[in-house]
Amino acid sequence: MVNAAILVLAGTESHADTGRVVNALETATECKETDGDDVELIFDGAGTQWIAELEDEDSDYHELYAAVRDDASACDFCAGAFGVGDAVADAGVVTLDDHDGHPSIRSLVAENYEIITF
Repeated sequence: MVNAAILVLAGTESHADTGRVVNALETATECKETDGDDVELIFDGAGTQWIAELEDEDSDYHELYAAVRDDASACDFCAGAFGVGDAVADAGVVTLDDHDGHPSIRSLVAENYEIITF
């Protein structure tokens, strides 16, 4: 049994960033498909920019994202800071603001989640 918190910090600027988000989505999918695993997929920092792109049904990675969308959340502060707050809200993605407007990574560690960053 694995508790995994997968943080997407990579923005949308480069091919390398695309690779990071795809790897995050693949890892989240693998956890979701494994009985007994629990996964949290958190878009934080520049990673919040991915939500609008992944929600687009024409995206090459929309289906991969859709498979784990119910496990996705976004940093409330960063969504606003990166200008994607409305897109995140329109997508219905839960925003986290547990610690000064950001997700509480400490609480995930306290709950024995492995923190994986992309």
